[in-house]
Amino acid sequence: MPRHVRTGDTVIINSGDQRGKTGEVIRVDTARDRVYVKGVNLRTKHMRPTRINPQGGVITKEAPIHISNVSPVADGKPTRVRFEAAADGGKKRIAVRTGKALPVVVRRSGGERGKADTV
Repeated sequence: MPRHVRTGDTVIINSGDQRGKTGEVIRVDTARDRVYVKGVNLRTKHMRPTRINPQGGVITKEAPIHISNVSPVADGKPTRVRFEAAADGGKKRIAVRTGKALPVVVRRSGGERGKADTV
């Protein structure tokens, strides 16, 4: 089944405690149908001191959200996604609300980890 959300997309949360918040998708877990959104659904974890981390302490990290509870953002509002065949034989994601293609995020390789460009 095609995914309506990709890494790098800006999404809005539709339901749950985090409803109405927006953020960028960090990772998509296709096996469990979950997405990780930057700065949303944060959880704290107490880390025991180890040889690698002798200080220990409390860390904050993003917890996964089910993929059905997020929608891509088009013009500041949530939208559904329609798939259309492209001229080159691939698929394009079209925002139902605006009728425009959703931007494709291209990851840079090499030393610029975490940087992305939209096409």
